[in-house]
Amino acid sequence: MRMSTEEKPAAAPRSLAEALRGRDDTELAALLRSRPDLVTPVPTDLTQLATRAGTRASVVRALDRLDRFTLQTAQALAVAADPAPYGELLGLMAGDGGDPAVAAALPGAVRTLRGQALVWGGDDRLRLVRTARELLSPSPQHPSPTGLGPTVREATAGMSPGRIQEIVTAVGLPSTHDAVSAVTALTGLFTDRERMAALLAEVPFESLEVLERLVWGPPYGQVTAEPAARLRRLLDRGLLLPTAPGTVVLPREVALHLRGGRAHRTVEPVPPQVGAAATHPPRTVDATAAGQAYTALATVEELLKDWDEGGPAVLRSGGLSVRDLKRTAAALDVPEQVAAFWVELAYVAGLLASDGEADERYAATPAYDAWRERPAAERWTVLAAAWLTATRTPGLVGGRDAKDHTLSALGPGLDRSAAPEVRRRVLTLLAELPEGSAPDAGSVVERLRWERPLRAADGSAGSGATGPGGSAGPGVGDDLRSRLARWTLTEAEMLGVTGRGALSAHGRALLGTPAPAPVPAPAPKARAGRADRAPDPSGPGDRLPVHHRAAAPHPPVLAALTPAERAAASAAAARLLAPQLPEPLDHVLLQADLTAVAPGPLRRPLADTLGVLADVESKGGATVYRFTPGSVRRALDAGRAAADLHAFLAAHSRTPVPQPLTYLIDDVARRHGHLRVGAASAYVRCDDDAMLNEILADRRAAELGLRRLAPTVLAAQADPAGLLEGLRRMGFAPAAESAEGDVLITRADARRTPPRTAPEPVPEGPPVPDDTLLAAAVRAVRAGDLASTAPRRAQAGEADGTGAGSGEPPRTGVAETLATMQAAVLTGETLWIGYVNAEGAASQRVIAPVRVEGGFVTAYDHTADAVRTYPLHRITGVAELADDED
Repeated sequence: MRMSTEEKPAAAPRSLAEALRGRDDTELAALLRSRPDLVTPVPTDLTQLATRAGTRASVVRALDRLDRFTLQTAQALAVAADPAPYGELLGLMAGDGGDPAVAAALPGAVRTLRGQALVWGGDDRLRLVRTARELLSPSPQHPSPTGLGPTVREATAGMSPGRIQEIVTAVGLPSTHDAVSAVTALTGLFTDRERMAALLAEVPFESLEVLERLVWGPPYGQVTAEPAARLRRLLDRGLLLPTAPGTVVLPREVALHLRGGRAHRTVEPVPPQVGAAATHPPRTVDATAAGQAYTALATVEELLKDWDEGGPAVLRSGGLSVRDLKRTAAALDVPEQVAAFWVELAYVAGLLASDGEADERYAATPAYDAWRERPAAERWTVLAAAWLTATRTPGLVGGRDAKDHTLSALGPGLDRSAAPEVRRRVLTLLAELPEGSAPDAGSVVERLRWERPLRAADGSAGSGATGPGGSAGPGVGDDLRSRLARWTLTEAEMLGVTGRGALSAHGRALLGTPAPAPVPAPAPKARAGRADRAPDPSGPGDRLPVHHRAAAPHPPVLAALTPAERAAASAAAARLLAPQLPEPLDHVLLQADLTAVAPGPLRRPLADTLGVLADVESKGGATVYRFTPGSVRRALDAGRAAADLHAFLAAHSRTPVPQPLTYLIDDVARRHGHLRVGAASAYVRCDDDAMLNEILADRRAAELGLRRLAPTVLAAQADPAGLLEGLRRMGFAPAAESAEGDVLITRADARRTPPRTAPEPVPEGPPVPDDTLLAAAVRAVRAGDLASTAPRRAQAGEADGTGAGSGEPPRTGVAETLATMQAAVLTGETLWIGYVNAEGAASQRVIAPVRVEGGFVTAYDHTADAVRTYPLHRITGVAELADDED
């Protein structure tokens, strides 16, 4: 193709597709990144991309992600003329008196709307895409948030021409020959500030009071069949117009005059600032957060240790029963809502799952054993990273779903796709505060509501749930994002991401956010709306004049970290947290009252063995273990001999082993295993027949159904486990044995689920494409657009083929196709072909043939930017491209 030697001035785009065609690859990639639904599947050309960008579902999703000021800008365009010049939009946003903050922020909002293909056209012809206008324009069924009603032209559409002429005459305008010109004259009067002010000056005060009640919406009112005089004056002058029997409306032009030209009562060009409720030294924050992080690790370990031998049963509908949640809360000594948080956290981290058996129960997974062997800081990052990206929402536990069913922990219905974004956004807002600053929760919620006003207005199901802190927190009417924000602040504190409400150093590293550099207070002009603005995403021909440019609002949607970035952030967080955590100890302090005091966290082997040999009596800065006959028997059941226990205590105690503890171990060991219980259905074997006689004589043994089979053997009707437990309740220390007569060793950690993967987060719409996919998508769209719009020469039987492609691929016979290909090889011309691949998908391509032989054509494919070979029988037709005119 021959290119023009002079660059022609770009014409104003006539459609959204033409506006997109004028953008460069970077701007198209930015559009696809901000609206990922447009890239799935990849559009064939820019016309299809524009069509998809105007569909209702896509537009609703795009509007849903606008901040309050940008959404207000779109709403103002919906009530403006179509198309509207930039000056009219500025007047609707800033009013007749002007507003410097609005004037500074409005260009950025327009660029955001252009960048997301919701607005197109130059400054003199701003157009809101049709679907967005339909969604945002006021109507009786769907009132506009602006509170404006229909225009004079819309309100008088069904009115008789005679009645329109009466209104025109009443306001002092000359009568016209038709209703259209009369409506035009009336509209001109209502939009003329001076003449409108003179008209309203003639209206009595009591009539103006009626207009004041309707001016900010809703614009509709009810009247009787015989309106009062104050209403009749307004109806006669067209200041109120009837829309239905008994219903009147305030015309949009009249309302705008009374509002001083403003489309909104309150315009918020600048996001509300997140205020600091308190400030603490950063070291105090980090130390407090580290203490909470250690407590989180201990709590999760305690929870899963309690479920080591098989946790609670899974409900038929899925999840944990209310009774089991209460038991878990009591075992952890926390409120039920907090227990639900820890259970859900272990679940999303892949440490807890159901075993999948017929009698399905919850238990630790094999990943839990690997997790326990990792350093404490790394174990914490596993929990924190899982929490940060999880869509499971523990705060909803105890609430109701759409079917009025109770939402249970570990059950279905707890996924909220907005949760990861809200958590990351809340923590990012905390990261923007000075180090050590704890935010005011109300200001965080207000900021999120500004960033997503449509979400805030929608609300969500399950509003009766309380937060992890145990209190209801926000009211029932709060939207989901607000409740997620409050839960995030509470959960981050419990998990140790924050300390005393402020973001810790390791929490900041987990986000991949550097510490804020101290900067001077912003100048008043910057606070008026020029801060936190994004680069210009508008395309060529769509740009604002330089004097209109201002920075765009900080985008509330944060790009998700790649796996490599998440791993690096977790490693950095672990490095910062590790020095803050207490060093594990290898010793305890034994005391004469059969207790052992652990003055800090214990090393893994010591903690595991001591957890079997003794019971935890109290926790805190130091953990107190108590030795009992039952705990010592538990250690003997696990395969430890009395000598092993004496050696273990002597090696790990900083104090001498008390004599009462030595006696306790020896006494339990002497009696342990004297009785042997096996499966016959069940039997008791003992070399001391006197002991068997004692058991038979004990009335407590009646429920076991014992009878003597031999001098040293008793048979029982109970199963071996029940028999063991019954004899232990009677004060004996029996041991289980195998069929070969060997003592069975039982370990507390024997119950594990099969390998399970952590639950995948439920995405909120299509995922954001990465740079590689974006580059490929833009390339494919460009290629398809080149093929569909490339000008071609007229073919036989065509009057004109030089225009932009009609979109239909060329159709030629086999002989003509072959001859054209061979000629193009000799001349080096570029051809436009239609091609059908092996799957039957048709496409259009622009190629430069290099070689034709053996039924194949080898050519440079401009649409793919690569040399490719195509079977001739799959080419549906060929056409020569027209030369460009100079």
